[in-house]
Amino acid sequence: MTPRWGLGFVSGVFVLNTACTVGPNYNRPAVRTPDHYYNAPANSAAAMSLGDEKWFDVFGDPVLQNLVRKALTDNLDVRIAGNRILQAQEEVGITRAQSLPIVNGSTGFSSQRLSAFTITDFQIQALLSWNPDFWGRYRRATEAARDLELAAEWSRREILRTLIENVAIAYFSLRELDAELEISKQTLASRRESLALTQTLLNGGATGLLDVRQAEQLVEEAAETIPETERQIGLQEDLISTLTGDDPHAIARGSGLVDQPVPPEVPTGLPSRLLERRPDIQAAEKQLAAATADIGAARAQLFPSLPLTGGGGIQSPNLGRLFTGPGAAWNFAAPLTQPIFNPALRGNVRLVEAQQQQAVLAYQQAIQTAFRQVSDALIDYSKYREFREHHEKLSAAAQDAARLSDLRYRGGAASYLEVLTSQTNYFAAQLSLTRALLSERVTLVQLYAALGGGWDG
Repeated sequence: MTPRWGLGFVSGVFVLNTACTVGPNYNRPAVRTPDHYYNAPANSAAAMSLGDEKWFDVFGDPVLQNLVRKALTDNLDVRIAGNRILQAQEEVGITRAQSLPIVNGSTGFSSQRLSAFTITDFQIQALLSWNPDFWGRYRRATEAARDLELAAEWSRREILRTLIENVAIAYFSLRELDAELEISKQTLASRRESLALTQTLLNGGATGLLDVRQAEQLVEEAAETIPETERQIGLQEDLISTLTGDDPHAIARGSGLVDQPVPPEVPTGLPSRLLERRPDIQAAEKQLAAATADIGAARAQLFPSLPLTGGGGIQSPNLGRLFTGPGAAWNFAAPLTQPIFNPALRGNVRLVEAQQQQAVLAYQQAIQTAFRQVSDALIDYSKYREFREHHEKLSAAAQDAARLSDLRYRGGAASYLEVLTSQTNYFAAQLSLTRALLSERVTLVQLYAALGGGWDG
C-alpha cells in the first residue's frame, strides 16, 4: 500500500494544482464608437434598429421566405459550419483531458526455460501518469478552446446572416430579370405591330423603304435582349438552387419586384449596439479572447513541472495464487523539472503575444468594417431611392414622348426617325427603371445585413 507520506504528497499536489494561473485575463479592448452612423438620417438613431427585426418580417414575400428557410437548413456552408462547432466542442474536451491523470492497465504472462527449470510469471499492473497543472497551462488552454468554440458558433451565425442576404438579393435580382423579360416581350409585340403598319403604308405608297428598315431595327433591338435576359434568368435560378442546397432547377416566383415593400425610413439604432449585433465582430472578439488565453498557456511552460508517475500490481508464478499470494508491488516517482535554457519556449511566448496583438487588430478591423458597411448601405439606400424616383418620372416622360411621336407619324407630321428615337429612349427608360427598383431593394437588404439582422430569426 502507498505510505502515508505519499498520500499527503498527492493531496498537496491536488491543492497546488488549482492554486495559480499565469498569464493575462481577457478584458475587452476599449473601443470608440460614434454617437451616430455617418450618412444616417437625423431621426434614425432610435433605440430599436432594423437589424433587430426578424428576417421574415423584413421580407414579406412567402416564396422568398420559403427559399430562406430551405437555405438555412440545407445550404452546405451552414452544414459545414455546424460541423466545425462539433469539432470545436471535441477540442475543448481533448484539451481539458490533458490536465487529468492517465491510468493504463496491463496484464502479462512470461515463461522462460533455464536448464532443468522453467520460470513462469503472471502479472496484473495499473500505471498512473499525471502532470499537475500548477501554473494553469492546461486551464488556459481549455479556456482558449472554449473561446474558439464560441467563435465557431458566432462564425456559423455570420454565415446565416450572409446567406439570408445572398438569397434575398438573388431572388430580387431574379424578379428584376423577369420584369426585364416581360418588358422586352411586350415591346417586341408592340414593335412588330408597328412594323406591320409601316409595311402596309409602304405597299400603299404612303411611306418609303427607309421607314420600314427603321421599324425593323426597333423590332430586332427588342428581340435581341430576350435571349440574353433568359440566359441571365437561368444563371440566377442556378445560383438560388445552390444557395438552398439543391441541384439547379426552376425557382418559384412570388410578388413582382415593384410589389416588394420598402420602408420610407430605416431606424438604425444606437451604434454601440452594433458590437453585440454583428456575428463577425463577436467571432473576432472570441478569437481575441482565445489568443489572450494562449499567452498564459505559453508562459506556464517556463515554470517548473512536477510530472507524477506511479504504478502498482500483483504477480505470481502460479495463476491460481495470483490474487491470494504475497505478490503485490508498487512504485512512485515525482521528478521536478525546471527549464533552464530553452530558447524555443521563450520564442513561443513571443509568438503567441504577437498573435494576440494581431487578434486585437483583427477585432478592431472587424468593428471598423462594420461601421463602414452600415454607412455605405445608408448612403446607397438613400441615393438609390432618389435615383428610382427620378427614373419613374423619366420613364413616364419617355412613354408619353413615344406615344406622341407615334401619333405624329401616323398623322404624317413626323418622320419615322422620330419614332425610332422615342421608342428607343422609352425602352431604355423602362429597363433602367426596373434596375433602379432592384438597386433600392438590394441596398435595403444590405443595410439590414450590415446592421446585424437575420441570424437570430
